[in-house]
Amino acid sequence: HHELSDGGYAARRKHTEDGLAILGKASWRDVTAADVQSNWEALGEPVNRRSRHVVGEISRTIAAASALARNDFETLGPLMAASHDSLRDDFEVSCKELDIMVEIARKIGRNGGVIGARMTGGGFGGSTVTLCESGKASEIAETLATEYEKATGIKPQIFASRPSLGAHLVD
Repeated sequence: HHELSDGGYAARRKHTEDGLAILGKASWRDVTAADVQSNWEALGEPVNRRSRHVVGEISRTIAAASALARNDFETLGPLMAASHDSLRDDFEVSCKELDIMVEIARKIGRNGGVIGARMTGGGFGGSTVTLCESGKASEIAETLATEYEKATGIKPQIFASRPSLGAHLVD
């Protein structure tokens, strides 16, 4: 059982606020990867890694939006992988269970219909999102469920969904 309220999420928020203060910036959008790297020692552990994650995630999000607009799934998959790896290694909000599910999706791979996978939400447990070819979604879901239960002893809940515009006004 994982919860955001155990202090881990609040600690990450404080780390990111500390990083901005040390860098003398008002917004993470004003910070470059070079800024983080050149201030690595001043930022100190773990603020330096948290800062690298935030700057990288902003860049990955912009690149992912662009890739989606072009239907460029060959670019999107590696961006999802890099995002998960950064959430796991630099922001440290993933957990063993999420990492296992993402690893199973990665093993299915592009030839098996998986475009990309990553944890989603606030971290410390919860959910992953696996982007896949719609014609292979049922087979992928079955493989994810079977392999995950084999690896963890936990039967996962898997939901197939289609992307949508999200919340918006409808006339």
